[in-house]
Amino acid sequence: MRRLRGLLADTRPLKVPAYRRLFTAQIVTVIGAQLTVVTVPAQIYSMTGSSAYVGLTGLFGLVPLVIFGLYGGSLADHFDRRRLLTFTTWGLILTSAAFWVQAALGNTNVWLLLGIFSLQQAFFGVNQPTRSAVLPRILPAELLPAANTLNMTVFTGGAIAGPLVGGALIPVLGFSWLYLVDTIFLFATLAAVISLPPLPVEVVAGSSPGIRSVIDGFVYLGTQPVLLMSFVVDLIAMVFGMPRALIPEMAHVDFGGPDEGGLAFALLFAAMPIGAFLGGVMSGWVSRVERQGLAVTVAILVWGAAIIGFGVAVALADGLLVPWLAIACVFFAIGGAADTASAAFRSTMLQTAATDAMRGRLQGVFIVVVAGGPRVADVLHGLVAGQVGTAAATIGGGVLVIIGTLVATAWVPALVRYRVPRAG
Repeated sequence: MRRLRGLLADTRPLKVPAYRRLFTAQIVTVIGAQLTVVTVPAQIYSMTGSSAYVGLTGLFGLVPLVIFGLYGGSLADHFDRRRLLTFTTWGLILTSAAFWVQAALGNTNVWLLLGIFSLQQAFFGVNQPTRSAVLPRILPAELLPAANTLNMTVFTGGAIAGPLVGGALIPVLGFSWLYLVDTIFLFATLAAVISLPPLPVEVVAGSSPGIRSVIDGFVYLGTQPVLLMSFVVDLIAMVFGMPRALIPEMAHVDFGGPDEGGLAFALLFAAMPIGAFLGGVMSGWVSRVERQGLAVTVAILVWGAAIIGFGVAVALADGLLVPWLAIACVFFAIGGAADTASAAFRSTMLQTAATDAMRGRLQGVFIVVVAGGPRVADVLHGLVAGQVGTAAATIGGGVLVIIGTLVATAWVPALVRYRVPRAG
């Protein structure tokens, strides 16, 4: 029984009241956020009947996320982080309310909807690096790996439940009610943020938020080889090893499903977040790991190997659901669990190795890498699969993940050697 408890997620961070309130609020709001993630593209498609317009959500979401993710990190290093979180949470509430109003009034202007979405992502771009930079101020360092894993577990759980619930409720309730649910749920986060203690930042004399401050963040990152390589290996993993853009074609062509979706489509999309969620549940070991750089490296190598296995299962399927679909989903789930571990350790390394005065800016870079890598992968995998097929593109991507990670860690071995002493 004791061994089982050691495998389950480390919940000690929940004993800290400030973190517990944020975590509890996140459970509520992540479901609401995922409802909006599903509802926005569904409403756009219902307006236009065009997947091209739906695809514009990627552009309208990524550009403000990159700009305000970087600028938001600068703001988080110059202003009281509780006030900044309060402001951006109000921004998220108001943009969610705008989604509700336009849907309730029967809006048919897709550009208005995309504009609201873009504004929401701008607030999100400032909110997320600020939220991440707060954790080391309210938790002791030894609890950060567990806290980051708990956050990832809630997020992936929402990524599973939100689309399922949203997809089922859109035909029943319509778009406006789902937006309204998200708006109401966000007040839970607002209450948790307001309850935080003041979180001022020690600002360097003569420093001010802006482009120069963002550049200073990149200059600082260049002096921190361990942190820089943590970004590099994550980009390698995501750009070469994230074949999500190929799932519709795999489901239809390789597994013989209908072209509009079906069982194979649903299972392939759900496999990775399910694996990530289970990896979070069984994450009790992460708080005991001292060699976090080695753990990141191993997790990404496991990710690459899992993507290779996934691609092989796709190659051997030849239109058969059984057993290859199950095998493909198992490999994809293993990849999801490895990604959860990698993300938890990389977040912890960033939060502990960076100074508090630079933490917000580096969290902004982290958000940009996490958001941008998979979007670059969508384009790259789509182009390559058009030439060599989905299975070969996926297998080749997994191989490149392993080769690229080994080359990167050989080039900067400080990443593998990075160690954080753990108490107890």
